[in-house]
Amino acid sequence: MDTPTPYLGGGRDWRDTATRYALLPLRVFLGVTFIYAGLDKLTDSAFMKDSGAGSIGEMMRNVRGSSAIPALVDLALKNPVGFGYAIALGELAVGIGTLIGLLARLAALGGAFISLSLWLTVSWASDPYYYGNDLAYLMAWLPLVLAGASVFSLDASLRARRRQRAGGYR
Repeated sequence: MDTPTPYLGGGRDWRDTATRYALLPLRVFLGVTFIYAGLDKLTDSAFMKDSGAGSIGEMMRNVRGSSAIPALVDLALKNPVGFGYAIALGELAVGIGTLIGLLARLAALGGAFISLSLWLTVSWASDPYYYGNDLAYLMAWLPLVLAGASVFSLDASLRARRRQRAGGYR
């Protein structure tokens, strides 16, 4: 079994550094993408409407028959504009939390929940299944749900501050 000892001589080897930073590109991509998606929805005048081309209401009516959970679409159709704002603001909050690493696991869980919801409703009928990007986003969120944001994050900064206050024992 290959078990390197990275701390001989007081340094870390490149594999430890790569491991430590491995999720950073994913975190940046998902954070920026969800911020962009939220802002795009909030600034698209056609999207935040009950009906009409490009509206959230029209999109939900179009996917209702092919979604895995039509009742979820029916719930959204009770107030399509409210649902549109909820999704957009949720994407914005998830993106910001992920990008800056604040409550990163919770933000990632929110991102996974949004992606799961969109997969089960909007992209469920994609054939073959891998054409629907919401499933890929769901899978991309899972490592961040499990690992959080260990570098360049407010969570890591707050953790270091708590350790310092506790005398370095936490």
